[in-house]
Amino acid sequence: MADSADQKKSEKKSEKKADHRSGRKRLRRRLVPPPAWWPLPACALLGLAAGGAYGVLKAPEYAATSYVVAVPDDTTEPATALGFAQAYARIATSSSTLAYAQPRAGIAARQLRTQVRAETSPESPMIAITGTSKSPAEAADIANAVADALSLSSNQAAKNTGVQLLLFNQAVAPTDPASPSAAISGAVGLCAGGLLGGLWLLARPARRRDQEQARERAEAGVRAEQEQPAVEEYPSLPAQGEHAETKEKESVR
Repeated sequence: MADSADQKKSEKKSEKKADHRSGRKRLRRRLVPPPAWWPLPACALLGLAAGGAYGVLKAPEYAATSYVVAVPDDTTEPATALGFAQAYARIATSSSTLAYAQPRAGIAARQLRTQVRAETSPESPMIAITGTSKSPAEAADIANAVADALSLSSNQAAKNTGVQLLLFNQAVAPTDPASPSAAISGAVGLCAGGLLGGLWLLARPARRRDQEQARERAEAGVRAEQEQPAVEEYPSLPAQGEHAETKEKESVR
């Protein structure tokens, strides 16, 4: 009785396992494999989400620009003023200029260096000094402070250089941020994600090709080993002395 009960339990377990395996097989048949180009939309959507989140979470940044112009005196040629404008643009973010601008800007000189930039054109003796900050008023204060400091330091040597820096236009607190909006950030993220997905699709066939070639080489090696002819083993012949002994025994018999 006990043996029959154990046998029934084992049969039930085997039936359950068989049903479970058959259910898995049916589920695998019903599941449709994803298309080969699925990394492209997946990466594009991921980039869109990342770019949009960056644009929403990051605080907006404002930029204000002040302009100064290099003016030659009566004894100096205009080309000389153009050259000095290029030189003054390089020293606009130097330590000495920022030390003059730091009290008016109200921030440390080390931080001020990261929030100001100076640009000029090789065809015009005008210097554009841009201040950036999370506050519109602070961005304008930074640009005006550096422009005034640059004009003050350069005009001290105006008698020797023959070129004077004059304030052409003061910076005004901006109304719109200079940093990209959430929509622009999302569009950039979408393009970047689509580019990464396309590169993935281009790189994946080469990897598959290498795997298939390695598999083919392995299968060819297995077939070559299976197709090698088997070496037939022949029974060893008896030595000459042994053959003579067997003949003597037969003769005695």
